[in-house]
Amino acid sequence: MKTIYKKLLLLLVILPFSALAQSGLKGIITDKTTKQPLPGVNVVIQGSNTGTQTDFDGKFQLPKVNVGDKILISFLGYKNQIINFNSQKEVSIALEEESNQLQEVVVQVGYGSVKKKDATGSVTLLTTKDFNKGAITSADQLLAGKAAGVRITSSGGAPDSAPNIRIRGGASLTATNNPLIVIDGIPIDNVNPAGISNPLSLVNPNDIESFSILKDASATAIYGSRASNGVIIITTKKGTSGAPQFNYSGSTSIGIIGENQKIDVMDGPTFTKFIQTNYPEQANLLGYTDSNGQKAFANTNWQDAIYRNSVTYESNFSARANLFKKIPFRASIGYLNNEGLIKTNDYSRVSGSLKLSPTLLNDNLKIDLNAKMLRSEKNAIDGDGALGNALSMDPTKPIYDSSITNIFGGFYQETSSTGLRGSRNPLALLEQRKRPENVNKLLANLQFDYKLPFFPSLKAVVNVGIDASKSTIEEIYSDNSIATYGLNQAAIPPQLGYTFNPGKNYSETQTITNKLLDAYLVYEKPLTGFVSKFNATVGHSYQKFIIDGYKEIYRYNPTTYIRELFPDKITNPSNRYYSPYVLESFFARSNIDLKEKYLFTFTMRADASSLFLKENRWGYFPAIGFAWKTKEENFLKNSKSIKDLKLRLGYGLTGQQDIIEFGGYFPSSPLFQAGNTNSQYLEGVQTYTALPFNYGLTWEKTATTNVGIDFELFNEGLLSGSFDIYQRKTTDLLSKVPAGPGTSLTNTIVANVGSMENNGFEFNLNIKPIVSDDFNWTLNGNIGYNKGEITDLNNVTQVQDEKNGLPGIGQKLIYYTVGQEPYSAWVFEQIYTPSGVPIQGAYVDRNNDGTITDDDRYYEPLRPNYTYGFGTSLNYKNLDLTASFRGQVGGKTYNVRNYIGGNKQAAYNPQSNNISNVLDAYLPFANTINIPFSDYFLEDASFLRCENITLGYKFDKIAKISSLRFYVAANNLFIITKYTGQDPENFSGIDNNFYPRPKVFSIGVNLDF
Repeated sequence: MKTIYKKLLLLLVILPFSALAQSGLKGIITDKTTKQPLPGVNVVIQGSNTGTQTDFDGKFQLPKVNVGDKILISFLGYKNQIINFNSQKEVSIALEEESNQLQEVVVQVGYGSVKKKDATGSVTLLTTKDFNKGAITSADQLLAGKAAGVRITSSGGAPDSAPNIRIRGGASLTATNNPLIVIDGIPIDNVNPAGISNPLSLVNPNDIESFSILKDASATAIYGSRASNGVIIITTKKGTSGAPQFNYSGSTSIGIIGENQKIDVMDGPTFTKFIQTNYPEQANLLGYTDSNGQKAFANTNWQDAIYRNSVTYESNFSARANLFKKIPFRASIGYLNNEGLIKTNDYSRVSGSLKLSPTLLNDNLKIDLNAKMLRSEKNAIDGDGALGNALSMDPTKPIYDSSITNIFGGFYQETSSTGLRGSRNPLALLEQRKRPENVNKLLANLQFDYKLPFFPSLKAVVNVGIDASKSTIEEIYSDNSIATYGLNQAAIPPQLGYTFNPGKNYSETQTITNKLLDAYLVYEKPLTGFVSKFNATVGHSYQKFIIDGYKEIYRYNPTTYIRELFPDKITNPSNRYYSPYVLESFFARSNIDLKEKYLFTFTMRADASSLFLKENRWGYFPAIGFAWKTKEENFLKNSKSIKDLKLRLGYGLTGQQDIIEFGGYFPSSPLFQAGNTNSQYLEGVQTYTALPFNYGLTWEKTATTNVGIDFELFNEGLLSGSFDIYQRKTTDLLSKVPAGPGTSLTNTIVANVGSMENNGFEFNLNIKPIVSDDFNWTLNGNIGYNKGEITDLNNVTQVQDEKNGLPGIGQKLIYYTVGQEPYSAWVFEQIYTPSGVPIQGAYVDRNNDGTITDDDRYYEPLRPNYTYGFGTSLNYKNLDLTASFRGQVGGKTYNVRNYIGGNKQAAYNPQSNNISNVLDAYLPFANTINIPFSDYFLEDASFLRCENITLGYKFDKIAKISSLRFYVAANNLFIITKYTGQDPENFSGIDNNFYPRPKVFSIGVNLDF
């Protein structure tokens, strides 16, 4: 049997049927070509509920069979076979492989599923055999580089680093561009619980069975207002209808930071020489006074001081069974302990899941119960503070100070008559601060699927779900912490003005509840004649989100000299925040199959959002999809080289209303907030200030056209894949823009500002060069191209990106401008000497007016147009080797470290009389007003990353263990790039104090018993 399928089969196997059965039919089922046994094959007596599955050795046993019964043998990827029972005691059956893999593969779509061969939309299915391997701690890591047009970029290497997922580049301007995530039928909220950076870390990757990625409007429109940026449907593993099965998997990983991942700042001797040469009058600032009162010089690598080799442990246990022979059941428990590369940055997760799927009332009622419980604990760090100070801290200073005069808990810190001098000790910033962030989460739903006995073509489905979390956060500074050292304004005499202020600095408690109720009817009728199949779905969905929290902020009290609770007694005496919003929807879909060759899908959804006023509350989102099974036509039906061919065409409309991130929960409603009672005109009188609002705020709408082809060529599925071309137009873009003249309430307002387009293509290809009994080799690859253009911003020429500015100067670099690609840097074109050295203040006069002004700046897109991924899998008998790679072509990253520490003037600050470390190679010019906007700092962000290499060996049977596999793996093994900074893969496009992605080496075991 082909090993590519063997790995899939091992996930579906069950333990042998009871050996105590006294009568019936026994048998063994094998692969016709390889003669190897097939576990997990369905063996069912036709016309009854009696059936079983084969065990690990391909054996089965039916306890009672009557003469004349027909027994159906079926298995995914193989042709069905029927045998007649004529009192034979044993049978041996060889199944023939079905080369056309599109025929039986099932993909999840909104409110149902469809066979891949019948899908009219652009849908990518990824199952366990496709996932990335090795050290995987969150669901998004399974997908990185695996689907064309899906760009997944983590914000860094922290244990719960936030993923940024973009499908086809995103359809919005500055509103959310995240895809909708649906887990076992529950669409989750886009708002993360407090203390959670990565919502997908709250799902144990070991529980996931498949991802269905819906890309075009024909596939996504059933989700309406939340689907403009695509949909990712996550389906978790199910129970079994056979005998119990148990699985344990465990791994240990070591994460390291490579020397090439560190910033190349000066070491102690180099920095000493640099200061003595360039700032000889400040050379006395170098070094420190040792315990003997003598001048001494350290050689401290401050990056090494905060980094560590991280250790990660993970264990998972699951059980599958058929309770009372009626209730397929699966339960799992998992534990993860993940250290970060930066000291004190620790993350742990305990997860549990339960799935029950009984079938009752003569198989007319199907019940699915899913429950996932999780607790995560994290010590959050001040990453920017630790990383930034590790780069700027004088390397001639020591980490620790054991002198009796030390007041900073044993950590070295330089002081002056005005308080702290220079950079803060980065290790002290980590170890003198604790910020536990704990989250408890429940994701559960109960679905009833009832086929009406008096009308078997019609079924009613009700799905009730909840997504709830509770977060607790507390931030505490220890005694003598450097971060709390400062001036005590009330101290007398003044020389006692500097003191510590330790204790609680911040706390927060938050609950989030997301309640769901779906109710819909499904009518499905197989027909004969011109209309061969008809399916219709119509229903209603209601989802309510509530965020309820309480924050406590502590500040220094100059009267009591201690840190105390500092409530906002005027505007919010209780420190509470409460934010509800509601989505209500009606939806309908119809699938029509004509002559088993021509497929049509019609979809309509109407959504109402509480974020808009009543007049603009409803949005309507239709879609149509068409597919032509070209292979079924007479001119291709008998083709030996073309095994499957299907053409697709889709068009539809989706919406966007999620503007909470920058517009609050009521951006279209006139609301007021309490003002200051100490007005010089109305002293003691409570005043109120109107919050900015926009009565006319309405839906953002995205129209998508998609043309695609699915194909499978030659025997054994030698070549298979898909190709899609799409165009996406978004109108009524939601964004925060300048309020304009005549508006006194605010400088900015949330508005519908214009339109943009996205055009692109996607190509997936799978190749099986070698398929044999002992050796198999498969290749897979994908590439996606996307280019966006802003076509209109109404009366606004450009919209500024408020999230990602240049550090230290408060200037914005990134804009959205008509005629340009979204998220582009507005920069000057640097002029260089013949030898390639940048000339200070010399920029290209692009408009030839003789002066350098903002009119000479141009736009450089930061997002890449091309993304790609590829991998390979080799299997020789029980030995397997897999490798995955991904990357991007184009895009730019702004190298902030070159700007901050890349000039010699950054080494000395005359105002504070302080010296700071700089890059080992620095620019020859000073940091003047236009320097930050030079395109010199924009570097090519193209890269190729080795995502994972895994080598494993499987022992077929050891004692009572049915299967045992050992593996070793390496993740993020290397990256090939021309980028000179820390990491080119930076979603914001601004590389500053980046948390490095570790190189991770793992060893693990997976056993079934």
